[in-house]
Amino acid sequence: MRRRLIAGAVATATGLAFLAAPPGSAVAEPGSAADYTVVAEEGVSAAEAAAAIKAAGGTIVSGNDAVGVYRVSSSDARFQAKATASADLIGASERKAVGHAPKGIEKLDLTGPRGGSGGKGGPAKLDPLDAKLWGLAMIRADKARKIESGDRGVTVGILDTGLDASNPDLAPHFSARLSRNFAPDMTDVDGPCEVAGCLDPVGTDDNGHGTHVAGTIGAAVNGVGVSGVAPDVTLVELKGGQDSGYFFLDPVVNALTHAADAGLDVVNMSFYVDPWLYNCTANPADSAEDQAEQRAIIAGLKRALVYAHRKGVTLVGALGNNHEDLGKPRTDISSPDYGADPYPRPIDNKTCWDLPAEGPHVIGVSSIGPSKRKSDFSNYGLEQISVAAPGGFARDYFGTPDYNSPANRILSTYPLKVLQEQNLVDAAGNILPAGEGTVFKDCTAAGKCGYYTYLQGTSMAAPHASGVAALIVSRYGYPDFRRGGTTLSPDVVERQLYRTAAEQACPEPRLVSYANEGRPAEFDALCEGSKQFNGFYGYGIVDAYAAVGGR
Repeated sequence: MRRRLIAGAVATATGLAFLAAPPGSAVAEPGSAADYTVVAEEGVSAAEAAAAIKAAGGTIVSGNDAVGVYRVSSSDARFQAKATASADLIGASERKAVGHAPKGIEKLDLTGPRGGSGGKGGPAKLDPLDAKLWGLAMIRADKARKIESGDRGVTVGILDTGLDASNPDLAPHFSARLSRNFAPDMTDVDGPCEVAGCLDPVGTDDNGHGTHVAGTIGAAVNGVGVSGVAPDVTLVELKGGQDSGYFFLDPVVNALTHAADAGLDVVNMSFYVDPWLYNCTANPADSAEDQAEQRAIIAGLKRALVYAHRKGVTLVGALGNNHEDLGKPRTDISSPDYGADPYPRPIDNKTCWDLPAEGPHVIGVSSIGPSKRKSDFSNYGLEQISVAAPGGFARDYFGTPDYNSPANRILSTYPLKVLQEQNLVDAAGNILPAGEGTVFKDCTAAGKCGYYTYLQGTSMAAPHASGVAALIVSRYGYPDFRRGGTTLSPDVVERQLYRTAAEQACPEPRLVSYANEGRPAEFDALCEGSKQFNGFYGYGIVDAYAAVGGR
């Protein structure tokens, strides 16, 4: 089944203080202690935080002292209120999802036309399916590899639902040594565990989202399937989300601090924070405890992002698929989207954040289609956007045969298991009629087969930018004598990414309607700013070739 994953603390050899618990031990049984994530106030020591948690009636199950985030078990029904009242703790969040693969990542509309030439402008054939990768050609990644195809010493973390390392396009450059699963399965949301201890081995993905992201970044050029933007970099699984797409605060924090301490160069974050679409410091529509919970999420995640940046990690995030200007947010009617019924929440832009996209040091990426139009679903806005990248737009090319073509989306690697669960591939590995034209299979001479499908979303745009960032580190980085591999300051990476992006002016008229594509007026989007920087494209569309020195 398509399950949800949640990340737990895992002991590391880095010296960072993770208090490791047996897999699944943090999950409360029905009628027993509840599970919380607790965030300490700024400047509070680990000892002081532990004392405050104990005084509130909690027991620390695992902790990340580097950023003051703890997983806590308590049978006291008033634990959350007591923790919120403590001067040493910001608040406690009961075990609820705090991140989700962005909504609006549409699967294939199988009622629409099949095939089509939505992939027009695809790169010259490199791997067998590369002609379908219009995004690779748009950002000139095919040309870039003539100068720089990536350095094996450059590591890219996929902070996502996992990574299917059995795919022949991902296996060659996958690092099991650096990879971690921070997300032991929870039977109440994930169903029965597949393995003893409920901790799926690294190199697996029961959702598919992370595998798709990984292929866009670094699928190998090996004569099979597709190739990625940076096909020779090393891919690292940072499993921080549940199999069904939810993310919790502590696994994401632990994944980011592990990435920092392990010396990873780039981390791709194609998710957003749940159960609150926006986390606010003191939204009057929320209860006092929910306000404290959101303040804790804001503080914990921001600390982790700053920690990773300071240790050399370039952070790339998807802007989200809520088709809104993040600087002028609409009333939130979808939160909380887990654990309770949603209710209207007016959003104050000054005190509310869409995380991690609006977090410190995060390169925010919007999505465009093959015509370079902003995707109908993509968030945008002058305050948050950094760059644009191909993320797919199924309804692009309205009025032509390419309208609503699967090929207008992004093709990438995908787990066989998930395709079988979706009844697109049979038990023998053959593509079923429902998958024809949308699912592809390609095999090595030795008979090892990979599977590929189309998705769209800002989740698919961010990995294009992450791949370019990895090429920049590969091209201009220097040896990391302390941790091995290659390194480059994330500030330098960011400047080069922006400086070389292909400028794209706002469309005329600037107020874009998607009525022809069947979208209501809520999708209307106003592009503000200049050609040099605007709310749809930021500094421009990422350009891999220019980023590594091409002209």
